[in-house]
Amino acid sequence: MNSQQPALIIAGTHSGCGKTTVTLGLMAALKQRGLMVQPFKCGPDFIDPTLHLLITEQVSRNLDVRMCGPAYVQHLFATHAVTHAPLAENPPAQGIAIIEGVMGLFDGGQGSAATLARLLNIPVLLVVDVRSAAESVAAVVKGFEILDPQVEVAGVIFNRVGSERHVQMISHAVRQHCQAEIIGALPRENKIALPSRHLGLHTGPEVALNRQSLVELIEEHLDVDLLLKVAQQVKVKPVVYSQEDTEQVAGVARLSDPIKVRLGVAQDEAFCFYYQDNLDMLAKAGAELIFFSPLHDATLPDTLDGLYLGGGYPELYAETLAANTSMRGAIRAFSSSGKPVYAECGGFMYLTKGIVTADKEEYPMVGVYPVRSRMQQGLRRLGYRQVEMQTNTPLGLAGNCCYGHEFHYSTIDTMPSAIQRGYVLDDGRAEGYLKDNTLAGYVHLHWGKTPEAVQYFVYIMQHVRTL
Repeated sequence: MNSQQPALIIAGTHSGCGKTTVTLGLMAALKQRGLMVQPFKCGPDFIDPTLHLLITEQVSRNLDVRMCGPAYVQHLFATHAVTHAPLAENPPAQGIAIIEGVMGLFDGGQGSAATLARLLNIPVLLVVDVRSAAESVAAVVKGFEILDPQVEVAGVIFNRVGSERHVQMISHAVRQHCQAEIIGALPRENKIALPSRHLGLHTGPEVALNRQSLVELIEEHLDVDLLLKVAQQVKVKPVVYSQEDTEQVAGVARLSDPIKVRLGVAQDEAFCFYYQDNLDMLAKAGAELIFFSPLHDATLPDTLDGLYLGGGYPELYAETLAANTSMRGAIRAFSSSGKPVYAECGGFMYLTKGIVTADKEEYPMVGVYPVRSRMQQGLRRLGYRQVEMQTNTPLGLAGNCCYGHEFHYSTIDTMPSAIQRGYVLDDGRAEGYLKDNTLAGYVHLHWGKTPEAVQYFVYIMQHVRTL
């Protein structure tokens, strides 16, 4: 990356400070100015990238140092962060990379936005919720500036200010004590709100965002020219890979196979949580991705060699999924055939005997696993996971490891001992339920650290086809 390739990490002092609204507004404003905006998301979140795509019309990719490792993150960012990109006008418009942080800037240890900023040497724009505070905001900003000298807090945005006098008091204190440029202040009542539910915000296709209102909010209250100047403060760091890092990145790069397989991928309103890089790696390894909808299609596409059922919100569409008996029967028969199936979180719930909603309504599902999944009032599991295969599975041989993240509000009945446990989690729980070459569990896996899992999944699809 060079000085002509600006980039920013939009971070917050804490969760709920408004960084997603700021991020989307900046993306919309910069795009309207004619820049090609390449979005990224720090961490494992599936939802924010769909909002980024809605605004920028560019696929947003997850940069997660903890889950994928520093080498993969550096490789991914270098591959997709744009220098220049042609738009409708000539000459080509400049590009900018915008990375939305996760939680507070320093929250999450190795998975934090601070770790990412330090790794990529990208300046941070700090969003501060200033409700019920004035001069004390300077102490907050100063603390974020000096906590880690390797993380450059280059700019600050005051969010939810109450009046012009409020802005003046805060700005005076920050200018007196802090180094960060003041990019601007957003009013408390800006009439832009993002709806949320139990797994977070609504996804991009479900949100009716007023793009022009976002642009007007940003252009009226923020100094976008100053922000672009701050974004130019990217400093090149030479990437030095260890031998292990080199092998990992090389493994991603050489994913290829001349023999094609057809992989059915469930994708609709109920199943929408996929890491784009997983899909890209599968395609590069030889899988033709055939998308289908368990909600809307009557049956599976023809001549599939495998199935991939991602996460999402099957509990919100349980009645419609249950009513689609032909699709449920087709997936049950496909699983029984011995062809490889991989399902995670919402996809796993769909493969159980039924879903019991938070209102205690029960809806029948595919029935591969003889248990029900039951929605709970509170969060059941949250955190990064390492899984180790206990036997040969569609994703690898016994002893192989994969990495991912777990986040769900449902739980399952006790799985019968007759159903084999395909892997064990690093917290000691046995999961990864294996039946008839179908592997399913709650963990969302990212294969950036383990491209061999992708290669093996495609190999199994090829092998079963030839039997």
